[in-house]
Amino acid sequence: MGVISPIETLFLKSHHRLLQPRNYSYPVVLNNTRGHFANFPRNSLSSSSLGSCSVEFPLRSNPISQNGKSSYHWRRYVSESDTNEMYHKKVSIMETLKQANSFIPHAILSSTILALLYPPSFTWFKPRYFVPGLGFMMFAVGINSNERDFLEALKRPDAIFAGYIGQYLIKPLLGYIFGLIAVSLFNLPTSIGAGIMLVSCVSGAQLSNYTTFLTDPSLAPLSIVMTSVSTATAVLVTPMLSLLLIGKKLPVDVIGMISSILQVVVTPIAAGLLLNRLFPRLSNAIKPFLPALTVIDMGCCIGAPLALNIDSILSPFGATILFLVVTFHLLAFVAGYFFTGFFFSKAPDVKALQRTISYETGMQSSLLALALATKFFQDPLVGVPPAISTVVMSLMGVSLVTIWKNRKE
Repeated sequence: MGVISPIETLFLKSHHRLLQPRNYSYPVVLNNTRGHFANFPRNSLSSSSLGSCSVEFPLRSNPISQNGKSSYHWRRYVSESDTNEMYHKKVSIMETLKQANSFIPHAILSSTILALLYPPSFTWFKPRYFVPGLGFMMFAVGINSNERDFLEALKRPDAIFAGYIGQYLIKPLLGYIFGLIAVSLFNLPTSIGAGIMLVSCVSGAQLSNYTTFLTDPSLAPLSIVMTSVSTATAVLVTPMLSLLLIGKKLPVDVIGMISSILQVVVTPIAAGLLLNRLFPRLSNAIKPFLPALTVIDMGCCIGAPLALNIDSILSPFGATILFLVVTFHLLAFVAGYFFTGFFFSKAPDVKALQRTISYETGMQSSLLALALATKFFQDPLVGVPPAISTVVMSLMGVSLVTIWKNRKE
């Protein structure tokens, strides 16, 4: 019996392919032709054409003597039915894991309801877990990207600048207007208006990178660059805007801010890129599980701020704050979208760019605003708008993901 190569065996194993006529040839290595290849046409490959070679299922090969030792270079003992069953079962599991991203809106909505109805379900997720949680999302983005994507993103300074304008000009103006409305029109405490303005002064949310990745994967690196630039300059810009809008200097822990940038953005992205580059097999093995883990992680990051601030959120003026925060984010999404469409109308990927900058403008690092409010303001009411904003901007962002993905399809 001859030794059949793995490629030839795979073709022989498939009855469907065996029945189809083919004009090209495949090499078959015979025991007595060591170091030589005998070519046989595919459509004439049979027991007669192979001479002494016989083909049967399951396929086997005789041991080959080499240096006085016998070895089986390749074997096939699994039947066709078992192989097909195992293959389809594996594909089904992997496809389910990959489709977990479609459950993000449900996970966010479920975690929101659960946090409101039973806060202890999320109070264990302390604020110190927020940075690792957001970092894991960035790792998921990094492992699905490569360094060439980021080099291409840096070639679009105009788009990066447009995202920066949306973050630190359009959004703060809207925040200032809604802060004044909260105090003057709805007679809410000054601290509530300050909380809304504070949300508009912080950098972009890392979650915007993930939503961009889900909608337009090719622009995820550009979104990451936009968020990284706004986060890096937040050390100076956030206190200045807070002084201008709130009328009170807001001190910022510079070292803590730099540490946060490294932990949440730079390190996870770099780790994902390096893993993808240096260990591609390990990277490919991990990728199918990341969507499901990200959904769980995102649910915790959404539910925890609500659970930890439940008393203030359920206060008598909670509904009014919710209305103001929802309207603020809605207008920020819309303004970012149409602002980009006006200035980049001739860009070949204008629609994808509109979606990306809309995410950047409408989604803020509300967790950072919540941390600043807790650390630098004595009135706990300042932290209520950021806590509500965390949920609102996440729900609105993933809702836009669902809408825009369905339109693209």
